[in-house]
Amino acid sequence: MPSMTAHKPGTFCWVDFNAKDPNAAKQFYSALFGWTVNEIPLEGGGTYSMMQKNGKTVAAIGGTPPGQENVPPHWNSYVAVENVDAVTNKAATLGGTVAMPPFDVMEAGRMSAVQDPAGAFVFLWQPKEHKGAELTMDAGSVCWNELLTKDTSAAGSFYKNLLGWNVEQFPMDGMVYNIFKHGDTQVGGMFPIDPSWGPVPPNWTVYFAVDDCDATCEKIKSLGGQVLMGPQDIETVGRFATCADPQGGVFAILQPAPRN
Repeated sequence: MPSMTAHKPGTFCWVDFNAKDPNAAKQFYSALFGWTVNEIPLEGGGTYSMMQKNGKTVAAIGGTPPGQENVPPHWNSYVAVENVDAVTNKAATLGGTVAMPPFDVMEAGRMSAVQDPAGAFVFLWQPKEHKGAELTMDAGSVCWNELLTKDTSAAGSFYKNLLGWNVEQFPMDGMVYNIFKHGDTQVGGMFPIDPSWGPVPPNWTVYFAVDDCDATCEKIKSLGGQVLMGPQDIETVGRFATCADPQGGVFAILQPAPRN
């Protein structure tokens, strides 16, 4: 995949991880995906750890923000927008909740966080110096973002009105999978939460591409993580598994199906 120099507004551009123990998280994901660390100093002290694959920035790891000590470790997904203030204000009029009002992140960009009407959090990013991930779709980088929700109708309507996403249904292994599209571009997926899964909160799950799903699952377990579901095949898509790191942060891995 060529290096990314920019991300179109309305598409996912970045992910980062809120960790209880950032150093342990960096060790785990570096060992798993072959990442290296580039520490970025923050105003007021501390660092934001940019994780790189083959010299390209793919994600970041940081500590738990003040006031969120009781929030479990988790991955955050960011959507690029042209005007974060306008989109954030619009989210509130569409039944969303502004969880974090817009603010500047030094010279990197401007961001906010909103909660959709069905309960999932998504971050909005107006880039300045930091455009987002420099590499996607390759092994060790993000390849998909998927919304797990208890109300696909409410969530689909919210993102359509907020970001211009349309929902298309995609038959897959005897079921129908919802795909968000921005124009002709597939930007993410949507799947209803099955009650049999237990108390799974609505969330945007991050998928990382891997060369070998089964071998990666074994490596996750050897590093102290868990395989929660899979590995299993999805026809025409690939082989995937849902996993958790040693701190409980949930993510997914996908070995893409060979292209014809």
